[in-house]
Amino acid sequence: MMLKRCSVVLLACLTLTACGGVDPNSPLGQRKAIFKQMLKTSEDMGGMLRGRLAFDGQKFADGAVKLDALSHEPWKHFPQVKETDDTSARADVWEKQARFQELARQLEGATGELVIASNAQPLRVETVQGPMDKVEAACKACHTEFRNH
Repeated sequence: MMLKRCSVVLLACLTLTACGGVDPNSPLGQRKAIFKQMLKTSEDMGGMLRGRLAFDGQKFADGAVKLDALSHEPWKHFPQVKETDDTSARADVWEKQARFQELARQLEGATGELVIASNAQPLRVETVQGPMDKVEAACKACHTEFRNH
């Protein structure tokens, strides 16, 4: 009897957990996945620059290329009309599209500059610190203006 009761409780918990998630195929799910990849990539790169991780020039350069590719992706998953999903994006994303797109282009430009700086051989922290700072500043500018924290 106890096993049956525990099984029912476990099944109920799993069912409720499944209902609370974001559909990974929805625009919100798509952009959240991309932003998580961007965060993971930039955290690893920042860790190398700040001494939390050993600096590996090839891994950093690969991360720059990945971050640049990712920086072009999330914007297409912001529909023209604000969805009803629980998003951390402010309504300003949809109300101030020109500004939002301007900041998106700034991030794309900054990641492109980081890729160029990462092509210098041998790659050194001093070479990529400034361009990485610019990428981080572009992220922060958009978050400050358009994201609910």
